[in-house]
Amino acid sequence: MDLAAALRAFIRIVERGSMTAAAADLGVSQPAVSKMLRNLEAHAGARLLERGPRALRPTARGLALYEAAGGPLAAIDAALESLRDDGAAIAGELRLHGPSCIGERHLFRIAMAFQDAHPSVAVALSLENRPVDLIFENIDLALRMGRPREQSLIQKRIGFSRRILVAAPAYLARAAPLRTPADLAAHDLLVTDASLRNGALRLRKGDNTEDIAVRPKLTTNSAQVLIEALRAGRGVATTQLLLVAEELRSGALIQALPDHEIEPSEFFLVYPSQKFLRPAVRAFVDFATPALRRIEGIF
Repeated sequence: MDLAAALRAFIRIVERGSMTAAAADLGVSQPAVSKMLRNLEAHAGARLLERGPRALRPTARGLALYEAAGGPLAAIDAALESLRDDGAAIAGELRLHGPSCIGERHLFRIAMAFQDAHPSVAVALSLENRPVDLIFENIDLALRMGRPREQSLIQKRIGFSRRILVAAPAYLARAAPLRTPADLAAHDLLVTDASLRNGALRLRKGDNTEDIAVRPKLTTNSAQVLIEALRAGRGVATTQLLLVAEELRSGALIQALPDHEIEPSEFFLVYPSQKFLRPAVRAFVDFATPALRRIEGIF
């Protein structure tokens, strides 16, 4: 029995809760993973996993083995990868996750620029508006909107993202005057879920904040839908500056109530603390952090 391979298979089963998913991650067949588990349990003289109604879960002895073996094996894999590359090249697969808004406009460009510098890196980029379990879903690195709650994650703060009100010139030309926050009541408002607090829009002017009760014409969790509605002149929208900076420069969109801003969002890069960072992951963190901070609208 290849003890190291069996331990890696066992660790991945625990993290994924499934032999099939572990086999897919490891690039081997499900029967091969099952055989490695049986051999490992025979070698340990103990049952390591028990089958629950939805997933496999470690026994007490299995959990002890997972906690003892996971970190050292990851460190060995990272060290071997560094030796194979001789410290000169960055290679391997990089599994990234981020919210659709900043991902579609910016994160994918940063990932492509990273590949230009390191052509041997294969990027798997998942974009969706939900937090992920990095270990369970086998993600190396995630860009999170909002402060992560998991204490087990390493958190690298990127900064705050400015949120503003914008509209198309054609809409503002035909709509009622918009000079104060109270005037929003007479306008078609397009919002994202993240912009509202209990049905109110919190606007900030300097050190002062004001909650404006609103009845949105459109509420969406898709930044792309919001931008398309804006371009079509459907109303005034709450949006992150980083999504509309180009349109504001070209005049396709105009900032409304320029003295007021919406409560900003905070961005973090996060990655599992129990993993020894592979060279590709460490290199991307170093590459992406300043690139993200240079995005217009991040402060």
